Amino acid sequence: MNKFMLNETSYHGAGAISAVPMEIKSRGFQKAFVTSDPDLIQFGVTSKVTDLLDQEGIAYSVYSEIKPNPTIENVQSGVKAFQEAKADCIVAVGGGSSMDTAKAIAIIIANPEFADVRSLEGTAPTKNKCIPIIAVPTTAGTAAEVTINYVITDAEKKRKFVCVDAHDIPVVAVVDPDMMSSMPKGLTAATGMDALTHAIEGYITKGAWELSDMFHLKAIEVISRSLRDAVANTKEGREGMALGQYIAGMGFSNVGLGIDHSMAHTLSAYYDMPHGKACATLLPTVMEYNAPCTGEKYREIARAMGVKGVDSMTQEEYRKAAVDAVRQLSEDVGIQSSLKGIVKPEELHQLALDAYADACRPGNPRDTSVEEIEELYRSLM
Repeated sequence: MNKFMLNETSYHGAGAISAVPMEIKSRGFQKAFVTSDPDLIQFGVTSKVTDLLDQEGIAYSVYSEIKPNPTIENVQSGVKAFQEAKADCIVAVGGGSSMDTAKAIAIIIANPEFADVRSLEGTAPTKNKCIPIIAVPTTAGTAAEVTINYVITDAEKKRKFVCVDAHDIPVVAVVDPDMMSSMPKGLTAATGMDALTHAIEGYITKGAWELSDMFHLKAIEVISRSLRDAVANTKEGREGMALGQYIAGMGFSNVGLGIDHSMAHTLSAYYDMPHGKACATLLPTVMEYNAPCTGEKYREIARAMGVKGVDSMTQEEYRKAAVDAVRQLSEDVGIQSSLKGIVKPEELHQLALDAYADACRPGNPRDTSVEEIEELYRSLM
């Protein structure tokens, strides 16, 4: 039996943020707790939403103690701030960091027995649905607005841990490409490649099935045709990426990912490497490693990425074509292809151990080992 979970409601397209105050009022909420990171507040992105709340006379407080890789401390201080604000809903404005922090806060408020954030790692047996979240993404990558996953960093132990909880999915997603127009090129590229990684890993993961395949193939198609234009900040590119990353989230949230994400989580925890950049740097190499266990799926990946003549290719040829298409897209949007100067050789083995222990690893299509993961890291140095 397969289970599929999505948002209760989602809005898409330019100007979609106008739905935020309407949703708050229609659901009878009295005060919103707005989670957003300091840069978004400084550059006036968050105010696009809070100005609407002001216009409608909706009370709110803002919480911005959020790091790019949100920590246990971020969540703990957020829980305290939410309680002090006496809010009854959360409006998460930002990328994965803002939304992941919001999810953890919302789960703990509704399930106080999990106040120790570490207790939420993996699939936690929470009993109550989280405090209602209205998610407004400002990056086209994580799709946290439609997923049941969030990731928190344990800075003390230098590790990231994945939390999977059907109770944490936002009730409303507001996917407005105008909210993403201020993203710098580097962030657009990194988050876009994260979205492509979601789509490709979700398509080849052990849990994949026909319904998820439909979403992932469409996401690969939309992302591959849109990302270069999004980096160039065209309207069409931004709109395509806003949609493509959401579609990818609809799929992978329900079937899981693989070792690209396991390895990327570890790089972020050790070196504070941006998650999307880590995923993108690893993706072609991990795809080559996984290829023997993917059947004919790389042919469809190549086709979705616009490669011509795949039906006349041998299996070896279309697998190479899929990897080459991903590598070319990554290069075109300026993603580095090496971990040289980032990974410390003396930490390689511990990196591999932590990646192997990551919650995404069991979904990888190819069974792996600590030694093989270590060699994958080493090959990129």
